[in-house]
Amino acid sequence: MRRVTGASASAGAKGRGLTIAGNRIVGVYRNDFAIRMLEASIAAGIEAPIRYYVTENKDGTATLSFKTPSEAFSPYMKECGDKLRELATELDALFGKIAEEAVQ
Repeated sequence: MRRVTGASASAGAKGRGLTIAGNRIVGVYRNDFAIRMLEASIAAGIEAPIRYYVTENKDGTATLSFKTPSEAFSPYMKECGDKLRELATELDALFGKIAEEAVQ
């Protein structure tokens, strides 16, 4: 998997002279998965890349949040069924592992 996008409202706010709690969105995906996803559902393409959201807590720690690929793709499952469901299940394991390693 690769980081393909990133954004930070706190960085943007800092550039305007404002201070808000730290946050960053990191979009992660891989082209071979994108192709499989689009073969199953063109509409599901709006969900890629899958995003992680890192937020700063008041005590200086951080929280990692994300929707599993199964959650992100759930609105499209009825349309395309097993192909997308199988891909989402495979991606759930990969994204879970990334999250687990990120918080260690």
